[in-house]
Amino acid sequence: MRRCKFAWAALVTIAFASPLLAQDDAAKTFPARPVRVVVGLAAGGGVDVVTRIIAQKLAENLGQSVLVDNRPGASGIIAAELVAKAPADGYTLMMAPSGPMVFNAIMYPKLPYAPLKDFAPISMLVSFPLIAVVNPATPVRSMRELAEYAKANPARGNYAASTAAFQLASELFNLQAGTRLEHIPYKGTNESLTGVMSGDVLLAFADAGPASAALRGAKVRGLAVTAPARMAAFPEIPTMAEAGFPDFDISLWIGLYAPAGTPPAIVRKLEDEVNRALRSADVQQRLATLTVNVLGTSGQELGQTMAAEISRWGAVAKKANVKLNP
Repeated sequence: MRRCKFAWAALVTIAFASPLLAQDDAAKTFPARPVRVVVGLAAGGGVDVVTRIIAQKLAENLGQSVLVDNRPGASGIIAAELVAKAPADGYTLMMAPSGPMVFNAIMYPKLPYAPLKDFAPISMLVSFPLIAVVNPATPVRSMRELAEYAKANPARGNYAASTAAFQLASELFNLQAGTRLEHIPYKGTNESLTGVMSGDVLLAFADAGPASAALRGAKVRGLAVTAPARMAAFPEIPTMAEAGFPDFDISLWIGLYAPAGTPPAIVRKLEDEVNRALRSADVQQRLATLTVNVLGTSGQELGQTMAAEISRWGAVAKKANVKLNP
């Protein structure tokens, strides 16, 4: 009888261990063919450039092609839905900014994917703050002056925003400054900056990459950065805390994801390889030109950040009474 118990225990152990061993074996030979990284934005933008830098290094380290597949449109929904429904084998991944993975969950009640359930987070690669910019011809040189000007000139009280991330950042300013700036939608950050430069809109929160040329050419005036510390690229621009808004800390980010159900051993291998790529000197040098902060987190940390930010920005949208998309 005792031998039967031992035999049964051994069979149970083998039954549970076999899938784990199979996953480990799969991870050892992964990748055995080219890997596709889907990007929900057009080629040439910041997310695309970061993706191609990492894809090139991954291909060198893994000995397999890593192909970038641009699927722009619908605020990243097209790409996210595609990857969420892809085979969970590690050969179809997604590089996405926080917009599709945080802000879409708040702004789109009928989203065809669930950011926290349909993906296996791999790593948060980089983060970047936003910069509040206005037209240099505007008699505004600080965020406090901006708030006063917007209240005194309600007809000019508007802001440009191309995605929910920029819209909610601007609505957070409305809440904290007591202003009622109106949202004017634009197709992208470059178009938003054009709106500021032409005088069509008063304010835009823009990521530093697209805004850099306009700032250096004095085509827009930077009032504040949304990071806890000043940016090395623009040390003259104060932080929002220094500008009188201590609770205005915003960093957007870019993360890498696999479909939910991807074997944990493959997810771990991808996490290790991506973070190894981020530590390489040539990758860091190339990313530095994009004015981003290089991170390289665990998949668990990325998942926790997503959940926390969905909660935070959901509260902002509710308090600001932001209209949801259909």
